[in-house]
Amino acid sequence: MRVFVIAGEASGDKLGAALMAGLRKHAGDVTFEGIGGDRMIAEGLDSLFPMDEISIMGITEILSQYRQLKARIRQTADAVLAAKPDVLITIDLPEFSLRVAKLVKARSTIRTVHYVAPTVWAWRPGRAKKMAAHIDQVLALLPFEPPYMEAAGMRCDFVGHPVVTDPVAPPEDVVAFRTAQGIGDAPLAVILPGSRRSEVSRLLPVFSEVVHTLQKRHPDLRFVLPAAPNVAALVADAVASWPVKPIIVNPAEDGMATKQAAFAAADVAVAASGTVSLELAASDTPMVIAYDMNWISRQIIGRMLLVDTVTLVNLVSETRVVPEFIGANCTPGPIADAVSDLLDAPQRQKAAMALTMERLGKGGIAPGERAALAVLDGLK
Repeated sequence: MRVFVIAGEASGDKLGAALMAGLRKHAGDVTFEGIGGDRMIAEGLDSLFPMDEISIMGITEILSQYRQLKARIRQTADAVLAAKPDVLITIDLPEFSLRVAKLVKARSTIRTVHYVAPTVWAWRPGRAKKMAAHIDQVLALLPFEPPYMEAAGMRCDFVGHPVVTDPVAPPEDVVAFRTAQGIGDAPLAVILPGSRRSEVSRLLPVFSEVVHTLQKRHPDLRFVLPAAPNVAALVADAVASWPVKPIIVNPAEDGMATKQAAFAAADVAVAASGTVSLELAASDTPMVIAYDMNWISRQIIGRMLLVDTVTLVNLVSETRVVPEFIGANCTPGPIADAVSDLLDAPQRQKAAMALTMERLGKGGIAPGERAALAVLDGLK
């Protein structure tokens, strides 16, 4: 079996590696070609070029490197056509992946599979119909996504979310973390301002006031802030002027196990909107979600949004138990009030978090293997 697989970001590289392992397990002799990072290379991929050349986010960045990206899209499509694989699997990164698939479909009948469904349930539903012209099958991470893809004419398989196989800190690591940081039995809040410089810069001033307010209300409350490696310096500079200074954890220096221990040790979290809500749910940590953006983005997204919540725990569990403060509502006072309420009654979110993990595939076949089985079934 010959497979051409494309990933352009760290998250895609992780998904791709698990999928490749699953294909090898169930298909036997498999040859892999394509684009990927260290994890996929370790699984046997000889990357056409370095993955980071297409790891570009944001309209400005894409426009500034449009010529290079266009050349890489054409080069990749030509490589697919020359390889004549049994299947082309593109993983997320739709700005690149779907353009490659379109060129391939225009000149061949190679089966195309896209891993990670676009969020058409949240905004821009027309994307599904456009995809259907050159994508045969979609592998979805969320259980409510298949009907949206199927309505547009594509096969769609829910394969589970990788968060269900990510490590969660065991109790002994939680005790060790609390002891090492001098927290003991004190209540602990984890502060998560995001991983992009723009969102961290926008959210940290708000979160600083939240922390200050909470410390006045709950004098024994401690705070920990795991900083993404790419924004660790920015976080350290900002936190230096906070009246209440949290414990800063940098996974690049302290190890991912320390971050996982911080999540599991926390009694409550204040987090930017995103997949981090699923990581917190996996650690059974109740949360308050807050997010803001620039004024223009607020107006555009506010008009396009099709759902009444952006928190994945709320969406997957079909509840609205996780309070969220988005856009103009991202203000310190109400966020601090919600955290105080949650400290008093943390159980209100526990059932929804457990249901979320169950619905995402916890305890079942690993998502990478399920994805491989779905790909193989689609080739029958």
